[in-house]
Amino acid sequence: MSTNAVDEALEQAEYTKVIEVGRGVLSQAGKIFIDNLLGGSPCLLVADERTWKAAGAALHDQLQAAGATLTEPLIYPGQPTLYASYDHAEEIREKLRATGALGIAIGSGTINDLTKLASGELDQPYGALATAASMDGYTGFGAPMTRDGLKITMPCPAPRVVVFDLDVAAAAPSPMAASGYGDLSAKIPAGADWILADAGGVDPIHPLAWKLVQGGVKEALSRPDDLAAGIPEAYEGLCTGLVMSGLAMQVAGSTRPASGADHYFSHLWELDHLGAELDPPLSHGFKVSIGTLAMTAFYEKFLEKDIGAIDLDAVVAAWPSWEQIEADIRSTMTGPLIDKGINETREKYVDAAGLRARLTPIIAGWPALQNKLRQQVLPAKELQNMLGRAGAPTRPEDIGLTPAAVKETFPRAMYYRSRYTVLDVSRELGLFNELVDEVFAPGGIWS
Repeated sequence: MSTNAVDEALEQAEYTKVIEVGRGVLSQAGKIFIDNLLGGSPCLLVADERTWKAAGAALHDQLQAAGATLTEPLIYPGQPTLYASYDHAEEIREKLRATGALGIAIGSGTINDLTKLASGELDQPYGALATAASMDGYTGFGAPMTRDGLKITMPCPAPRVVVFDLDVAAAAPSPMAASGYGDLSAKIPAGADWILADAGGVDPIHPLAWKLVQGGVKEALSRPDDLAAGIPEAYEGLCTGLVMSGLAMQVAGSTRPASGADHYFSHLWELDHLGAELDPPLSHGFKVSIGTLAMTAFYEKFLEKDIGAIDLDAVVAAWPSWEQIEADIRSTMTGPLIDKGINETREKYVDAAGLRARLTPIIAGWPALQNKLRQQVLPAKELQNMLGRAGAPTRPEDIGLTPAAVKETFPRAMYYRSRYTVLDVSRELGLFNELVDEVFAPGGIWS
C-alpha cells in the first residue's frame, strides 16, 4: 500500500517498515518476507491449525520454493483456543534462540502477540501474516499477556513487516471481523477524548497520527452489511484502518491515537475475567463495542450541556483535595486496582490553580469545541445500529453483563488510567454523576 501519509508514517515509525494490504497479496508474501525481513536468515513460522490452513501452508511452500531456510514450524492446536500466556511466549522464544531463526506470526491477536514478545525478548525483528480483521494490534507495540495470574501489557517492538490479504480476512469466521469492527469503532470516541485533551493543554494532537487513524475511520465503518456478508472488497477499509491504528501508535509513541476511555471498560472487564471461560474467549473487540457505546452515549449527554455557561470560579472552589480523591478511589476500586487507580489518577490530578488553567480554554472556547466534538462523535443509536449490522454486540447482555454493571464501570474507568478523557473533564466540571445517570435514564440506548 502506498499513500503519502502511510509512506511518511513508515519513515517515522520506529519498527514497522513494510505494510502490504490487498486482495491476493498472500501469493507474494514469501518474496515480501525474504526481501524485507529474512534475507538469508532461517525462519520459524508460528501458527495454529486453523491459521496454518488459512495462510501458513501457502507461505511455507513459497518460502521453500524460494530457497529460504525453514526450521520446523510451530503449529498449535486449533482447539481449545490458544491463550496469550507467557509460557507460550517463552516456548517460541527458546525455539527462536535455539535455531537462530526470525519469527513470522501467522494468525491474529494471540499468535501475533506471542511471537512479538518472544522476538522482542531476543531483540530481533519479526513479521506478521494477518489472517483476520479482528483487532488493531498487528502494527502496535507491546503485547497483552497473562503472567503469574495477572494480565499485563509487556513492552516489545511492533513487527517489521505486515502482510494482510483481504481474501484471507474475508474467509475468517465472521465474529472475528465483527470484533475488529468493534475495535475500530472505538476510534470515534477516542478521537473526541484527544480533542478534549488537546483543548485543555494536556495532550496535544499529533497531526500525522491523527490523520492515520481518523482520516479514514468513518469510511472504514461504512459497510457493516458487506463485512458481515464476507465480501472481500468491503474489508479493505477495515483491514487498512486496523493496521493504520497500530502504525499511528508507533508514530505518536503512545496508544492515545487508538484508545480513550472506551478501552478502559474492556480492560476492567478483562481483569474481571469476563467471558474467559468461553471457547473462544469473549474477544477484546466485543468488550470494546459495549465500552464504545457507553462512551458515545456519554458524549451525547455531555454535548447537550452548555459548558460555556458554567461558573468556573464555583467549579474551582468545589474542587476536592487529593486526599478526598484518594479516599474515593479506595471506595471505588478493589484489590490491586486500588493502588493502580491511585497512581494513575495522581498523575493527572491538578490543584485548584491547575484546574483553572486546564478548564479555562475548554469553557471559553466551548461553542467551537462543541461543534468540533459533534462532528467527531456519531449518534449513539446510529453507531449501535452499525455495530449490530456488522455482527458486534450492541447490548450489555450480549457479553454477559447488565446495564447496571456497565453503569458501575464508569467511575472505575475514570480512575483506571492517567489518560485525560471526557470522564475527567466532566468530573472536573461537577457533571460526572449527573451524566452517568442520564446515560441510563429512560429513553437511552439500553433503557
